[in-house]
Amino acid sequence: MKSSGKWNIIGPGLIVAATGVGAGDLVAALVAGTNYGLVFAWSIIVGAILKFVLNEGVGRWHLLSGKTIFEGWQSMGKWASVYFGVYALIWGFVYGAAGTSSCALAMSAMIPATPLWAWAIIHGIAGFALTWSGRFRLFERAMNILVGLMFITVVGSAVLALPKLSGLWHTAVPDLPKGSLLYALGLIGGVGGSITMASYGYWIQENGWKDRSYVSAMRYDSAIAYIVTAIFTLSLLVLGAALLYGTDVSISGEQGLVSFASIMGNEIHPAARWLFLLGFWSASFTSVVGVWNGVSYLFADFIRNLRKSHIDKRKLNQTKAFRFYIFWLTFPPMLLHFIGKPVGLIIAYGALGALFMPFLAITLLWLLNSKKELPEEGRNHWLSNLFLALCLVLFVVLAINELRNTFR
Repeated sequence: MKSSGKWNIIGPGLIVAATGVGAGDLVAALVAGTNYGLVFAWSIIVGAILKFVLNEGVGRWHLLSGKTIFEGWQSMGKWASVYFGVYALIWGFVYGAAGTSSCALAMSAMIPATPLWAWAIIHGIAGFALTWSGRFRLFERAMNILVGLMFITVVGSAVLALPKLSGLWHTAVPDLPKGSLLYALGLIGGVGGSITMASYGYWIQENGWKDRSYVSAMRYDSAIAYIVTAIFTLSLLVLGAALLYGTDVSISGEQGLVSFASIMGNEIHPAARWLFLLGFWSASFTSVVGVWNGVSYLFADFIRNLRKSHIDKRKLNQTKAFRFYIFWLTFPPMLLHFIGKPVGLIIAYGALGALFMPFLAITLLWLLNSKKELPEEGRNHWLSNLFLALCLVLFVVLAINELRNTFR
């Protein structure tokens, strides 16, 4: 059913973008502000543009080919299906623990009486409860509330910190300080990007968008999503610059976010600590719920194609495979909260994770130029190819760097 107005079509893109912004991205933007002031604002904007290009590509493929992204991957050969199957099982097992641990860290800072492991398990079960039934509207409503909370708290925190930026506006001039190239590329690559970008087609399908008449709506949706993401990430940059630039304080890892919340409480107002912790928690929990739902669609489609079954792709969220993957993300990873994360599994997780975004970029370049699959007006123009090629180069460089650090 067609939407009656633009405001009714805002949704799936924001879910994709918000899922891609996790605690790691909060840390990266805060550190950039702490170390360089506002210098890297340009990299956040560039990152949002490149992620828009990828998201638009996934949506356009789905609408104009009439196929899911996984069907597109399968058309490229068995290697793509094998890669995804291995990736989904290893990545999902480790992320199930890592994502819920991030939520637990934020919640434990607000309510320390409950142990960290208990909060992690509670968040895993909450993600399970919101997605197990496959009811998209329930999932969408939950995500909209979380995205709203995430945006209001973090942007609100930045607004409170603006008076402390006096004398720092000169650092907003775009620059690339010596030795900071990889740092800048990491910021660009981290703006709202994750495996759930590939889930966008399934979510627009749930929204009732199914042919070329929805291409403009999809582009509008994606643009709004990455504008909001850019504002969110720039807010974190502002926070780091306003409160820590020029000091000896450093932010390191997710625990650093808890420490930063205390700094906000001391520098601005005690209530600011809670505001930031809520933002940290909502950013972490949107990633958990988004992955629980979005990657489960991909896994269910993988099984559907592997078995060559005739299940309607619009009913993937009612399949056993969809529910199995939600179970896989929720319960087996709970073991890692007690036994730690095995080194071999972490290495495999890091390696496969580093390779996913280059995989998405190169497959979109191939599929969106396919004369066999897309009408001429739906295929990439030179500008789209240029931006996707830039995405590919960026993610290959970041993957090489990540793999080098993983196996060091």
